[in-house]
Amino acid sequence: MPDTPVTFKVFRCAPGGEASRFDTFEVAVPGHASVLDALDAIRVDIEPTLVYRHSCHHSSCGTCAMRINGRDRLACITPAHEAAAESSVQGTVTLEPLRGLPLQGDLMVDMRAFYRHFDEHWSTLRPSEGRAQAALPAGIERFTRLENCIECGCCVSACPVTGTETGDGTAFAGPAVLAAVRREMGRGPDVPEGLAALAFGPHGEQHCQRHLACSRACPNGVYPARAIMDLRRMRERKE
Repeated sequence: MPDTPVTFKVFRCAPGGEASRFDTFEVAVPGHASVLDALDAIRVDIEPTLVYRHSCHHSSCGTCAMRINGRDRLACITPAHEAAAESSVQGTVTLEPLRGLPLQGDLMVDMRAFYRHFDEHWSTLRPSEGRAQAALPAGIERFTRLENCIECGCCVSACPVTGTETGDGTAFAGPAVLAAVRREMGRGPDVPEGLAALAFGPHGEQHCQRHLACSRACPNGVYPARAIMDLRRMRERKE
C-alpha cells in the first residue's frame, strides 16, 4: 500500500492536565506503519513539542500504551490504517492518554502511581500466565516462559474502578497489582502477611466489579480478572 493520508486527533495538555485540547494532524503513512510510527512522524516533521512515551517498538516494554479510538492499546502494534478504518469517524484516529493515572502532558501519564503498591522484594522472574506458543528448537525439551505482564497500564486504564475512590474512601489497587500479588502467592504455600493485606485489605479484590475490561485490554493475555477472582475465592474459603 502506498503512503496515504491519515488524520490524527491527538489529546494535548500541559503538565497536570491543564489547558487540555485536541490538535489535528494529517500524516501520509505507509501501509505497514503503526500508530507509533505516525506519532514519530508528527513529532519529527510537524509538532516537536508532542509528548508521549515509547521505547522498544515491538510490544515488549509497554511504554507506548494509550487510548486509541477509545480502546486501551499499544501504539507500536496498532496499524495506523486499521485504526483509521475502524474509527467512528472513518479516516480519523483519536489518541488519548491512559485513564486513572496522573497526566504529565499530552499522551504521557505518571507511572509512579501505577507502581505504588508494587513491592521491590517481589520476585522478578515468574512462570507466565500463558503457554509458550513457539515451536521448540532442536535439542530443547520445553520452554519455561517468564512473566507475560509488561506493566503497560492498559488494564488499569480500562478498569472502571481504578483511579476512583471506592465506597470506603480508599483507592482500588488495580488489576495489574492484584494479578502480580496472585502470582507471588503461587510461589509457595505460606503467604506473606503483606501480600494477604494487599489482596484482601481496603485496596484489594473486594472492589473488583467483574467488568472484565482489564482482561480484554491486556495485550499479552495475562487475564488479570481471572487472578482477581482467584483471590476472591481464596478469601471466601477462609471466611
